[in-house]
This record gives sequence, structure tokens and C-alpha cells, in this order.
Amino acid sequence: MLSRVAENIYWMARYIERAENTARLINVNTNLLLDLPKRVRLGWEPIIEIMGTREVFNAHYHEADERSVIRFLITNLNNPSSILTSLSLARENARTIRDIIPREAWEQVNQLYLTARENAGQSLAQRNRYDFLRGIILGAQTITGLLAGTMTHDEGYDFLRMGRNLERADMTTRIIDVRSATLLPEMHEDLTPFENIQWMSVLKSLTAYQMYRRTMRIRVRRPDVLRFLLQERRFPRAFVHTSCEVENCLQNLPHNEKPLKALGTLQRKVLRVKPEKLAQDELHGLIDDLQLGLAKVHQRISEAYF
Repeated sequence: MLSRVAENIYWMARYIERAENTARLINVNTNLLLDLPKRVRLGWEPIIEIMGTREVFNAHYHEADERSVIRFLITNLNNPSSILTSLSLARENARTIRDIIPREAWEQVNQLYLTARENAGQSLAQRNRYDFLRGIILGAQTITGLLAGTMTHDEGYDFLRMGRNLERADMTTRIIDVRSATLLPEMHEDLTPFENIQWMSVLKSLTAYQMYRRTMRIRVRRPDVLRFLLQERRFPRAFVHTSCEVENCLQNLPHNEKPLKALGTLQRKVLRVKPEKLAQDELHGLIDDLQLGLAKVHQRISEAYF
């Protein structure tokens, strides 16, 4: 397979996953702010931190109020992680590989972008936001399902799976890092019950709440949420699961020694963790290491195949 084709498949998958993740984050944060008491001031800044776009945001906006952040995350084409930017780039990558992916998948990518572009302005109002974001999430999931069910599972599909799962791993670590840092460890005693709501929002940001309850069979608690999102091999957005998916794809490809070595280092690090013993600064250090490790895996994949 040509390196250009492999790279376009890889990035198409990453951008589609990124658009879905961003839409879900906005929805969950909107609901979280409605559930928390007014004296708990979380606001919209954590979402900017999760996306890693603080500098870009500050260059275009003076205040991280709801309207500015929503505009930045949905419609701002200067934001490399906005929904419209992600879908535009996914569409462009899909267009160049139309002879590789099923026609129905290309049509769905194209239609999702056009629909998002047409309706994005309406999403700034809270009354329209849920339906718009729900449409983005369902559209992205439809594309993922179409590709899984109609694309030949050859080398091209391996690059698609690698892109999707590296993007998932990246988002999982970002959400854990930023959300856990804003979980108000020193909040007043009468606010303690709301910590549970915030950990639930961590799970919901990754569509993990129902599967957490089904798998863990215990109430939502910090150590158990961390264990589930980092080490649960059976949940598709857990860090270990995504890394194993990337590993399986690499096993099917030539010249995989360096990417597999970088990935193995990451897997061993996360499996050694004991979540119940992690202090907040230790968790932050772990997530930093995982983020750097993911960047190294991406670099090794790029060097080997692109």
C-alpha cells in the first residue's frame, strides 16, 4: 500500500473520532454544569484544557464564557480540534481515498460534513445544541460501523483502526487528567456528594458510565473509575484496550519493530499502576508519561509507514 494512502486512511479515522469525542464532551459538560450547584465554578475552561488548545483559544477570545467556548469548539476553523475542522479534514482525506473505502462510507463522511456546516451556527443556542451534537455523534458512529461492516479488513483497515484507537487513547488520558484536576479535592463537606457527579461525567464523556456499572458493579469512585478507564481490557475506550487494538494492527504489518517496542513500554507502564494508591500529582505525572508515549508511538508509526 502506498504510504500516502495509508496516511490518509489513518488521519481520516482520527479526525472522525475527534469530531465525535468533541461533540460528546460539549454535551456532557453542558449537563454537568446544570447538575452542579452554582457555587461550584467549573465553567468551560476545562474543555479547552482537555483539547489542548489553550493558546489558540486565547489568540481569538478574551474570556472563556459559554458562547465563546462553544463557538471555538464547534465552528472555529482556526481551532484544529473544532468539530467543523475535524470533519472538513476527515472529508478531504476520505475524498483522496474514495477508491479504497466503500462508496457508502465516503457518502456518509461527505454528508456529515455538509450537514454540520449548514447547521453549526444554530448549535450556539443551548436549545438547539443537544440535537446538533447528537447528530454529529450518531453520524460518526455510523461511519465507523459502515467501515467495519463493508471495508475489506486488509492493511488499509489496520491503518484505520490504528488511527481511531490512538485518538481514543489520547482523549481518554486527556479527560482523566483535566477532569481529575478539577474534581475539587478540598471542597466543603456539603459539596462532597457532587464529586460523585463529576466522576460520573468523566465516565459519560467516554460513553463509559453504563459499562462501568455493568462491569464493576459498585458505585462510582475515583480508584475504580481510574482502574476501569486505564486497565479494563474489554471496554473499547479504556487505555489498555485501545493499545491492544493498535498492537494487533501492527502485528499484521511489516517493519513493526519500533512501533511495537514503543507501544509495549506504554502497556507495561499502565498495567503496573495501582489506582487506589495514586495521589493527584502522581496521576498527573502518569498521564503526562502516557501522553508522551502516545506521541512516540505515533512518531514511530509515521517513520515506519508514512
